[in-house]
Amino acid sequence: MHFSSLSEFLAMGGYGFYVWLSFGLSWLCLVGIIVTTRIKHRTLLSDLRNKQARESRRLAAQQMENTL
Repeated sequence: MHFSSLSEFLAMGGYGFYVWLSFGLSWLCLVGIIVTTRIKHRTLLSDLRNKQARESRRLAAQQMENTL
């Protein structure tokens, strides 16, 4: 499809509103998925670090208890 001007391209033959709304919503959903995935990834890593620290503290306390 060939458009002779930018306004004709944006109008998309009278369907511009629906076309650009669809593109916008699709991009919004994709960005939302990326953001939530990164947040969950950071939360998971933080939880794993906390669990490992807790486990190492528990083992250290258990060894101290065994030496007494």
